[in-house]
Amino acid sequence: MAISLQIPQTFPTVVHLLHAAAAQNPAGEALVMGNTRLTYRDYLHCVTRFANELLALGSRGERVALIMGNSPEFCIAMYAVHMAGAQVVPLNPLYTASELRPLLEDAAAQVLIYDTANAARDGQLAAELKIPHRFEIGPAARTLSSVDLGVVELAAELPTSAMLATLQFTGGTTGRAKGVEITHGALAINLAQRHAVLPTRPDVERILCVMPLFHCYAIHMCMHNMVHSRGILLILPRYQSAELLAVLAAERATLFGGSPTLFTSLMNYEGFERADFSSLQVTYSGASALSAELLTRWETRTGSPVIEGYGQSETGPVVSFNPLHGIRKPASVGIPLPDTTIEIVDLETGTRQLPSGECGEIRVRGPQMMHGYRDRPEETAETLRHGWLYTGDTGELDADGYLYIRGRKKELIIVAGFNVYPREVEDVLARAPGVSECAVVGVPDHTRGELPVAYIVPQQGVACDLEVVRGVAREHLALYKQPVSIQVVDAVPKTSVGKLDRVALKRMALDSRH
Repeated sequence: MAISLQIPQTFPTVVHLLHAAAAQNPAGEALVMGNTRLTYRDYLHCVTRFANELLALGSRGERVALIMGNSPEFCIAMYAVHMAGAQVVPLNPLYTASELRPLLEDAAAQVLIYDTANAARDGQLAAELKIPHRFEIGPAARTLSSVDLGVVELAAELPTSAMLATLQFTGGTTGRAKGVEITHGALAINLAQRHAVLPTRPDVERILCVMPLFHCYAIHMCMHNMVHSRGILLILPRYQSAELLAVLAAERATLFGGSPTLFTSLMNYEGFERADFSSLQVTYSGASALSAELLTRWETRTGSPVIEGYGQSETGPVVSFNPLHGIRKPASVGIPLPDTTIEIVDLETGTRQLPSGECGEIRVRGPQMMHGYRDRPEETAETLRHGWLYTGDTGELDADGYLYIRGRKKELIIVAGFNVYPREVEDVLARAPGVSECAVVGVPDHTRGELPVAYIVPQQGVACDLEVVRGVAREHLALYKQPVSIQVVDAVPKTSVGKLDRVALKRMALDSRH
């Protein structure tokens, strides 16, 4: 069902939004991290200057990959790529070279921008893949946030709403990463849609962001959200409890974007009960489900309501949110955004709409949906059917139209809000000597949502050293993808047709914990 709400003013692109913010609040602070404090005039200046560099390299219509941690430089680089009319490809800087290589190959990036901290790895990747242009960003190399007094004019027209803005990689149950293509128009209208349900105050908000800025959640709810409201993005480069709470108090943050994992960690910190939350007005929660107990504890201590929402890279990314001014339902991810329709359909055919209270697959439609998967016509056709985007998640709608997430059709494991695809982990473990077969499944964890565990069948007559297997995992997988346990078994469960039975494997994993 669709909820009738009015969408506020929209802009063709987020670049137009930045221009408007700089025109209306030029002296207002925009980006803050440590001693770096940029106004909206500075922000636009730095973005335009770097966009001209990218244009001079012929990047318009091409793809520019960012492998960068949280910093003002990340924000400037992303907006500059958009302004130049190129497609930004934000990648996880915690990935290993083995994980980054296929993504960069798939993207066919013309430019690679990376931090000095990972210069050896990323510079080598750029050379191996023959990426024509690269920028190393850091104090010892170059910065993007320095401001001079000259006037900078863009050497091209601003992008249009129909142009591709972002290539956000997400995975699949096969382990093949898919690049989600989002247009400028979809990106911009999704901001306005979300604002209708979860409004922010212009020229007032200050959001503290420690969530990784390469992720679509932080990009939308923190970076673009603040430009939309002409607010201040308070950036933390990494999570550290004491620093986070100190910055939140000192900078008088009004908004905080987090996840259940982050809230749990903060509330377990000894200084949490003494922290100053007097400025905090609203807390956003996303990435994974938030328990009612956790929500109540956070709200009681901070005095800040927790607003939960739902979305995917494929959906622009936001689909629903509990309204800021209206009924909030714990355990629900809220109501559909304006011009967004959510339906629950049967799992077998995906065509029969189910009534409220019945669980099935969640399908959605709206102007913020993805353009498609890059160079994946079959997978695009499977996900986008007859005007609907099939999420692969299961859930139900109540009589008031509030959405509840119940599970996933997909086999992915969500660890602290990050997707882990069993096939990808299995392919890595299979490289270890002595491994005949392996299977990976997720088990519940009260702190991080789920954790991957692995089962290995050794090759007959060949020694299988688990320390060697763990070493292979450390070399080729980000930390959150590495199995928390690896067990040697005689066989993994199979279906009657010889396929891995993940349902039985999950049951086996759960039974072994009791």
